[in-house]
Amino acid sequence: MDRKRTNPTAEDNSLNALWRSSPLASGNAAYLEDLYEQFLSDSASVAPAWRRYFEALPRVDGVAQDIPHSGIRDEFRRLAHQTHPAAPQRPSQAAEPIESAHKQVKVLQLINAYRFRAHQVARLDPLGLREAPNIPELDLRHYGLSEADLETVFETGSLVGPRQASLREILAQLRATYAGTIGAEYMHITDTSEKRWVQSSLESVHGVPDYPPEVRRNLLGRLTAAEGLEHYLHTKYVGQKRFSLEGAESLIPMLDELIQRAGGLGTKEIIIGMAHRGRLNVLVNILGKSPADLFREFEGKVQHSGTGDVKYHQGFSSDVGTAGGPVHVALAFNPSHLEIVGPVVQGSVRARQERRRDRLGNRVLPVVIHGDAAFAGQGVVMETFNMSQSRGYSTKGTVHIVLNNQIGFTTSHQQDARSTLYCSDIAKVVGAPIFHVNGDDPEAVLFVTQIAFDYRMTFHKDVVIDLYCYRRHGHSEADEPTVTQPLMYQRIRALPTTLALYAQRLAQARIATADEAAEVGREYQQQLESGVCAAPRILPREKAEYAYSTDWSPYVAGRCEPGTDTRVTLDTVRGLTEQMLHIPEGLELHPQVTKIYEARRKMAAGALPVDWGFAENLAYATLLKDGYGVRLSGQDSGRGTFFHRHAVVYNQKDGTGYLPLRNLYEGQPRFIVINSPLSEEAVLAFEYGYATADPKTLTIWEAQFGDFANNAQVVIDQFISSGEQKWNRLCGLTLFLPHGYEGQGPEHSSGRLERYLQLCAQQNMFVCVPTTPAQFFHLLRRQMLWSCRKPLVVMTPKSLLRHRLSVSSLEDLTLGRFRPVLFETEALEDAAVKEIVLCSGKVYYDLVERRQKLGRRDVAILRIEQLYPFPEEELKQAFQRYPAARRFIWCQEETRNKGAWYQTQHRLWRSIPKGATLEYTGRPTSAAPAVGSYPLHISQLNELLDQALGPVASDSAQGEDGKR
Repeated sequence: MDRKRTNPTAEDNSLNALWRSSPLASGNAAYLEDLYEQFLSDSASVAPAWRRYFEALPRVDGVAQDIPHSGIRDEFRRLAHQTHPAAPQRPSQAAEPIESAHKQVKVLQLINAYRFRAHQVARLDPLGLREAPNIPELDLRHYGLSEADLETVFETGSLVGPRQASLREILAQLRATYAGTIGAEYMHITDTSEKRWVQSSLESVHGVPDYPPEVRRNLLGRLTAAEGLEHYLHTKYVGQKRFSLEGAESLIPMLDELIQRAGGLGTKEIIIGMAHRGRLNVLVNILGKSPADLFREFEGKVQHSGTGDVKYHQGFSSDVGTAGGPVHVALAFNPSHLEIVGPVVQGSVRARQERRRDRLGNRVLPVVIHGDAAFAGQGVVMETFNMSQSRGYSTKGTVHIVLNNQIGFTTSHQQDARSTLYCSDIAKVVGAPIFHVNGDDPEAVLFVTQIAFDYRMTFHKDVVIDLYCYRRHGHSEADEPTVTQPLMYQRIRALPTTLALYAQRLAQARIATADEAAEVGREYQQQLESGVCAAPRILPREKAEYAYSTDWSPYVAGRCEPGTDTRVTLDTVRGLTEQMLHIPEGLELHPQVTKIYEARRKMAAGALPVDWGFAENLAYATLLKDGYGVRLSGQDSGRGTFFHRHAVVYNQKDGTGYLPLRNLYEGQPRFIVINSPLSEEAVLAFEYGYATADPKTLTIWEAQFGDFANNAQVVIDQFISSGEQKWNRLCGLTLFLPHGYEGQGPEHSSGRLERYLQLCAQQNMFVCVPTTPAQFFHLLRRQMLWSCRKPLVVMTPKSLLRHRLSVSSLEDLTLGRFRPVLFETEALEDAAVKEIVLCSGKVYYDLVERRQKLGRRDVAILRIEQLYPFPEEELKQAFQRYPAARRFIWCQEETRNKGAWYQTQHRLWRSIPKGATLEYTGRPTSAAPAVGSYPLHISQLNELLDQALGPVASDSAQGEDGKR
């Protein structure tokens, strides 16, 4: 504010007195600022007088501006005149101070407008194709200011720096900070402390720091490596796909800075997820993969233990030396389904953080690198952001890097690829700050990297770096991009590389001559030609920190032995039951839950048969006692969708939850049960990542209904079923898919058993359909106790949870084991059996009841409880019990083109005796999994039972079937 003022008038004195007595006075600044933030969140939550005051504050594009406290006094002066229209008018000769006060408020508005809007006019695009919009709020004239005011001194408010500065100086600082090669979006953040932290970090520098020569020379070296590898590959392996980093070379110094800065603050592990663009460059120049190994992959000279995968999907890990000690850096394996690696990384990080007891997330850092089109276009990104601060899935903040190529394959970035201004707008749903930066300004990239990392470590929340760049060779090296983007690629081909631009900049600053820059390039080329590690600070394995690493060696060559001993003693059952059913004093259970817990106590005493809910909880308890953790997640996993689990019980007095399985004994392994967000794809990917990082925890994902796994099919296809063959990645993840035809319609019946069987090969996973609580108990225990780690897909029950026949005895738990084939428990004369019905799942009980009604003693019913790996030998042994059987029937409740029939019949043919026949009975072929009419469902059930065993003698019997 201009200090050449006349003496205060009587009105000035009156207003000053009013100011001093007002809550707007400086002593109440913190209170006022908090109140204003409260108003922005919920205007109705503040008093009417304050609401009127805040509503009168200026707005930019309909958004209330954050008026700094130091400008409020002048704003108060203006409002005081509005509030008291009868106030005496100032003499004309004293008009200048009033005019200055008015301009002071306008200057504060201008400062705030730059914070809100200047990112839109920042110089972000290296190609210069991004047209800056006309934003009136950034123009002096919008505020009644002009060049005549440039030398006037104003209060700067909350702008970091001197409390007073000329308008020219203020504008220079704002343009350097917000309209240079960095465009920051942070005014959408609702937390005031976070917003002010970002503001201070940016405004205290006035653009980009003046980095010392050694930092600039290091940047030159990292850019040289990034460009040098691509040129080498482009020359040596002409036309081969590699998804070049060219156009985004600044990614390499960015990752290098992240690792070094993180290590300096004590981070011990960094897990990186990225798609294929630039992956080879990251592998060689960041993780230290041997160039010689990469060249052998280009030449097809690498032998894989399984099917293998293309080189730009491969993962890698190494240990990097930093000022704070070694940092283990791992690049996750990734299929071509770009963004799906994001939640996989989150799961892996969460497992590592829990292993290190890293509650703040300082020891393990997730970094996810996105493409701009995929970031905006793929829903799994939104799902993952939604999980980022939730209790069961938070990793305390992720550094997101968007390689903004400004194009998706051949889709133009804004006209067709999205409906938002920026590809990064999706991150605003969690209030993440977004730093857009021009990839051709490596020093701005370095600065943004430092701010983004520091924000994550300070607030433990997600942050986004939007690296504006381009693709020099189109989608891939075999592409011809000028066909679809002629103007863009004319500009690209005329544009010097990032390295060339930066080398010229250093030469002009007399930091590195052109000859020195060329020598750095020659030295890097020599490293490549020698095939030795080209990344700096890569540590030998013997110097790495392995105190918190996971030992997978017991499972690498481990065998999945079907006869694994999963028994427990009766004393163990009863002791654990007592602990499981202990409810702390003062916790009032729901009456229905009380009945369930009382029944479980009787089951442990042998007074009631064991049901599914008790057997499942007991399986978890015994595994915890054996030293294994348990993690179960799904959309209703605590209680159980079908009101059967009750692993979490709720106090009816105050709604607090209690987990008995967390309180079995002191120092027990972790038991985690999570009611997940309404997401299948991201949650299942998260659990896959978790399971690949922790073989000592039974990790389970439960679908609310088995059909809902459709939404996560990419995780099942690209990771769970094939990860071991493609990448040699072991994983013991278990899937619970509620399955059973009870007349609930097409979307609540089928777990799509056929899809999993179709994916089965090379002993890649287990697919089981248990039909008794004891089978389920032993199956869960086997998953952890045997010396292998394979995915397990379980078609879990719905109606069987309370079926009167689907129960077990205590002896089944203490003396039994999981049996891939279940024999008849009913006494039959084996020699009299002429027919054998084979089945899986709930239909077994329908067959048993039909056979009982018919009084047939010549039919045996066998259950195949493990459909893959198929128990061929066990089945042959079972058939030997019935030497007279020559008619074999496969019966399923699913439609003919679904269920197990098509994927299993060839194995059944190999198993049955020579000369025997094999028939199919079940629902007819259908496009939909099940019918939507309950009467039609019952009609189809009776028809398939008729085919398998014969019709009942009277209509009344069929009617009873319909009521059952």
